[in-house]
Amino acid sequence: MKANNTWKRLTALIAAAALMAMPLTGCGSTGTGDTDSDSGESATQSASEPESTEEPTNEETTGQETDGDSEGDAAELAETTTVTPKYVFLFIGDGMTYSQFQLASSYLGALEDDSSDDILDGNVALNFMSFDYAGSATTYDSSSFCPDSASTATSIASGFKTYSGVINMDETKTVSYTTVAEQLRDETDYKIGVISSVNLNHATPAAFYAHQASRNNYYEIGLELIDSGYDYFAGGGLLQTTGADGEQTDLYELAAEAGYNVVRTQAEAEEVTAEDGKTIIVTENLADSDSLSYEIDREDDEWSLADYVSKGIEVLENDSGFFLMCEGGKIDWACHANDAGTVVQDVLALADAVQVAIDFAEEHPDETLIIVTGDHETGGLSIGFAGTDYDTYLDNIQDQQISFAKYDSDYVEGYIENGTDFTTAMADVEELFGLILPENATEDDNDTLVLTDYEVEQLEEAYELTMDGYATDTEGNTVQTEGEYISYGTYTPFSVTVTHLLNNKSGINFSSYAHTGLPAAVFAQGVGAETFAGSYDNTDIHDKLISLLGLTDLT
Repeated sequence: MKANNTWKRLTALIAAAALMAMPLTGCGSTGTGDTDSDSGESATQSASEPESTEEPTNEETTGQETDGDSEGDAAELAETTTVTPKYVFLFIGDGMTYSQFQLASSYLGALEDDSSDDILDGNVALNFMSFDYAGSATTYDSSSFCPDSASTATSIASGFKTYSGVINMDETKTVSYTTVAEQLRDETDYKIGVISSVNLNHATPAAFYAHQASRNNYYEIGLELIDSGYDYFAGGGLLQTTGADGEQTDLYELAAEAGYNVVRTQAEAEEVTAEDGKTIIVTENLADSDSLSYEIDREDDEWSLADYVSKGIEVLENDSGFFLMCEGGKIDWACHANDAGTVVQDVLALADAVQVAIDFAEEHPDETLIIVTGDHETGGLSIGFAGTDYDTYLDNIQDQQISFAKYDSDYVEGYIENGTDFTTAMADVEELFGLILPENATEDDNDTLVLTDYEVEQLEEAYELTMDGYATDTEGNTVQTEGEYISYGTYTPFSVTVTHLLNNKSGINFSSYAHTGLPAAVFAQGVGAETFAGSYDNTDIHDKLISLLGLTDLT
């Protein structure tokens, strides 16, 4: 893990929080967008009967009380809310709601806490947690209160609910929705950029340019990416570049033919300028599933999410304005795997990317809007675990040096291939995760990281299953018992048990390998930020943007 980077980031965040510290508008009932208490009714509406988008009053729009007798103040406030932001940054932490950023903030607080006394000093706020306005958005979709990324990103991008797995189409999968990015492209001279730490044709980035009945139509989504004509794409590699059958024309070739400057190396990316025209940058150091590296695994000379935002600003900045969506997609992946240490580092990486926008906004204070939100919660993450009661040991996370994915590829695959014994594997676990077998513990060791006999037994069972594999049916398909799925999900039993134990011994727990129904926080700073205060639905994020940007209301 990048210990030096963490401390540099901690110092920067403390300084940023001090500069930006202002009272947050509460997430109460004064915000726009009525939250329907009968969510099931809203979830089953068809596209022919779109959700009501009643025009908010001035008070609702700002999340602040106004004096009805003061016409001058009301007029001044109305004038303020009609200003159109020239530069719009939308940051989406996939799978990130209150639990994820609060854990990262608490972790930084634990690192900074003065251990010379027994008084907890508290959190260190991430930069966006100090934004002027805060809101809360419900996340359910037409399928479930535990929605997926395709449907929730559709809600944010186009303002409609749909089924899980569907991108910008209605529940009949016959009607397409137009996204805010597409409207900006068609109705204004704004330039458009899309960044993701995962694949550029994955669900969340796709929701800003594609319209598909299934998020798994990767090739078709890739074709829509090219057809979008957007000015800047950057992040992980495209999936299924030659189609599901491997027989289609390569997407990168088609992109080049369509006039895109396709960049596949970091050296080339560093040289990209606005003069190069429409650009697609794919990270040179493709990690698991052709994504960016997890922040915990990223080499110091490897571009971070923040670097792609910086380059995006360089490519997109112009006299008319731009819209830039940036997704921290691997927060979600790490939460699915129940890897809290990796989650924290990727949340901090997203905050670093947000800082680039904050720095830009300081140079354009009257023209910039920054929004930071999540699409849904992943993993049922909680600060607190039955085994640690009211205690937390969040600084234990700093002992983790590697993500679950890299541990699988760089270590566990070798264990299986070489028939490595449990004790040898545990030596790696102690070095990479800080967990200590009781027989190896010394007086100088952190006793909260010394394994109990019960925990060692869990690791031994998981290691044996990892080495031997799951049972199979008569056709050779893997068969998991119910207990095995509850314990390991679809992940490598030994790896996920290691991260579970480090989580728990730090006072952290996960309840799921899937998504949950928690609301998403919405933080906003800059021109029109007051519009995002209050409690509302995630579709209202789109509606508020449309109103602020003066675009046609298509909902």
